[in-house]
Amino acid sequence: MAALQVAAVEHGVGLDDCWAWSRERLAQVLSWPDPLLDKVERYRRLHGSSPQLKIPSNVLTPLDQIWPQGLNKLDRPPLVLHQQGRADVLAWLGQRRAVAVVGTRAASDHGLRMAEHLGSVLAGAGWPVVSGLAEGIDAAAHRGCLAADGVPVAVLGTPLDRVYPRHHQALQEEVARNGLLLSERQPGESVQRGHFAARNRLLVSLSCALVVVECPDRSGALISARLAAEQQCPVWVVPGDAGRWSSRGSNRLLQNAAAPLLSPKELVEHLGPGPFHRANATAPALVKALGAGASIEQLQQTLKLPAGRLASDLLELELAGQVVCESGFLWKPCRP
Repeated sequence: MAALQVAAVEHGVGLDDCWAWSRERLAQVLSWPDPLLDKVERYRRLHGSSPQLKIPSNVLTPLDQIWPQGLNKLDRPPLVLHQQGRADVLAWLGQRRAVAVVGTRAASDHGLRMAEHLGSVLAGAGWPVVSGLAEGIDAAAHRGCLAADGVPVAVLGTPLDRVYPRHHQALQEEVARNGLLLSERQPGESVQRGHFAARNRLLVSLSCALVVVECPDRSGALISARLAAEQQCPVWVVPGDAGRWSSRGSNRLLQNAAAPLLSPKELVEHLGPGPFHRANATAPALVKALGAGASIEQLQQTLKLPAGRLASDLLELELAGQVVCESGFLWKPCRP
């Protein structure tokens, strides 16, 4: 069914017309392989010449107005997208107004801290944070985004009704509540290793920049970096320990025109505010609470706000030249 919808869009005909094409015409016009033609034939025999076609409300097709058009430029565009969460985020993904953060499942403590901090800072600047909800860097970026009340977007290598790894159940539910889950996999479909690599092409096509935090020589993150380069999507890399195996792949990207990312602040300064940027209503109270200088822990006690929210607000004030972070992570107001 989804394949026929794509064919109808590509050839400017109605779905009913395309449904009525003979197998021979489908093969001639669309150059589909025999296994796909066999599936279409079985489907048409089952549903008859005038089927009542109903598409679930959580399924997007290339015919939908909110379908991210950048996906159609892929060599293997998805036939459908299953989505759960905030549908309003799709409009920004269609404009590639999001930032992807990827990396290894077996990350170092430094890599995890950096990914979480990056997710928090991007969220504070209003940028949706796209990742794969995998163990390690992906999950850390999503957690940082959620801690700063941001908009996480998870592109899954599994159907929406499956959670992998299983202990990410609560995290996946939280991403769905605050952001968006996307998958091209059908409900009930078995989990296959190749699906995780395949989802990387979708992740890159929804983003205006890709950040590789940490990855070894053989990694799905390197596939994402290659796809990003092909799509002229800027690639940033967090430099890692040169002696650590899990940083060899990402460090090698720095030899191939990827930009080093020493601080999330640099990326935010380069990108500017994201589509969900909001005015910092707590700025006056935050600057006042700093007094002669205060740490985030002290500000938490004074303002009763989460650390992620405070970190993103302080960064915004720092970019505006109102506060400065001195040694010992002590924040102070800038003197006029």
